[in-house]
Amino acid sequence: MIHINVHSNHSLLSGTSTINELVDKAVSFNMNSLCLTDTNGMYGLISFAKRAIEKGIKPIFGAYIDEPNNSSSYVIILAKNDSGYSDLCKIITSRKLNDDFTLKNIVKKFKDLFIITPDVNLLEIAKDNKNIFGELILTPSYKSHCRLVYDYCIKNRIKYIASNPIYFNNPEDYELHKIVTAIGLNTTVSNLKEDEITDSDFYFADPKELIKKCKGIPEAIQNLNYIEDNCNVDLKLHQYKFPNFPSPIYETSESMLTRLCYEGAEKKYKVMSAQVIKRLNYELQVIKEMNFVDYFLIVWDIVKEAQKRGMMFIGRGSAANSIVAYCIGLTQVDPLEHNLYFERFLNKGRSSPPDVDIDFSWKERDEIIKYVFDKYGYENVAMISTHVTFRAKSAFREVAKVYGFSNDEITKFSKFIPWTNAKNLLNISNIFPESRSLKFNEEPWISIIKYASQLADYPRHLSIHPSGIIITPESIVNYVALEYASNKGLGLIITQPDMYSIEDLGLIKIDLLSQRSLGVLRDTILDLKAKKK
Repeated sequence: MIHINVHSNHSLLSGTSTINELVDKAVSFNMNSLCLTDTNGMYGLISFAKRAIEKGIKPIFGAYIDEPNNSSSYVIILAKNDSGYSDLCKIITSRKLNDDFTLKNIVKKFKDLFIITPDVNLLEIAKDNKNIFGELILTPSYKSHCRLVYDYCIKNRIKYIASNPIYFNNPEDYELHKIVTAIGLNTTVSNLKEDEITDSDFYFADPKELIKKCKGIPEAIQNLNYIEDNCNVDLKLHQYKFPNFPSPIYETSESMLTRLCYEGAEKKYKVMSAQVIKRLNYELQVIKEMNFVDYFLIVWDIVKEAQKRGMMFIGRGSAANSIVAYCIGLTQVDPLEHNLYFERFLNKGRSSPPDVDIDFSWKERDEIIKYVFDKYGYENVAMISTHVTFRAKSAFREVAKVYGFSNDEITKFSKFIPWTNAKNLLNISNIFPESRSLKFNEEPWISIIKYASQLADYPRHLSIHPSGIIITPESIVNYVALEYASNKGLGLIITQPDMYSIEDLGLIKIDLLSQRSLGVLRDTILDLKAKKK
């Protein structure tokens, strides 16, 4: 069977629950493959791949990239192989970070990507590229343009594919699609322009309908099948991509960690008992077998640098169960004295990397993060994003706003809505005592509550993970796409996938947290020392 391009517009198809629905629907249609193309991003790509693989659907990795300042000109880029996936990450990153980005500069460059576009100007520029396809959008409103693209492709011997873009899952989701579009454009539904919303038939229909439309142009389906057969990316989910610690040339990472552990144990325990040696050797063996040696050395290096700079820090979490972490100074709790089990921290059955959480003073954490960037390179280090989703209050406010209500009118109701899942809006006055006065039993409030509840867990915007950073063995853009955090002026660059996708991809996260109490403690000690003088 064929694959369908799923264009996510204003995040309507990017939420995890919606991705799951799309994949499940593909299964019900007996599809072999499905392609999710986030707009200028790969926010939901890893979640999509994970779900598709679980359901026996071949995931095709791509993105919908539009021209800056001209969203009507776009390309759909699909990765043919692992190298093409890396190229895809680089293109998306360039689209987000470079002010001089233009589609004209990318449509001719990459050999490991399929490029699909309905833009005749881009087809003209890249007509010698054997991997470019004209997109025939088979919907009534695109009929004349579809004919233009078809005639151009025939005349210039360019391959073409049939397309029925998907912006929402079911026909009944069209109104919600308009609401989400209005939220994204910061306007009201009534003020949406015709070119700002998609056709009402841009929903996920049975692929058999598309095949029927292509009776006179079977090549359009054959080319879709050709693309499907030749898109084969293996992200190697849950296979760790470990960064390398720059150990001295006279010893390996393994020998260095072993040496540091025994040196630390002699200082901590004074007498190296058989119990200490047995526990150390056991933990080191597990760490080596699971290839976490460099990870421990990187965290040790960060802690050592903090000590060198006189910073206060403390290691916490399940890392306190490790005698290795204790001996090299990552934690301050003796796991033998307190009978703590190492397996709670790290064991061979664990599917996610271990977490060594290091707390720093809130005044000093940025300094140590800068050290990590400087040491391991700005190409190999990035902050992790958090996908902020709609909750009850935010969903209600945004939907009411696109219905035309003022901020004061909305606040009269929203102040009685607690922090809860947006799904609870449908029955909120019966669930929460503070919401008993809310009566949404007439229009437009009935519709506002209905659509606001449907925004439950939909992505709203990107934020920065409060502590997570990743270090990669190669350039980060070989693995994920990057973009500026919400405040571009600060220059902070973050990953598009969130921490869960980062872990699924096998990238290693290090948590460097900010603690106000450590800052207070530090200032108190400094004040006491100053008074003694």
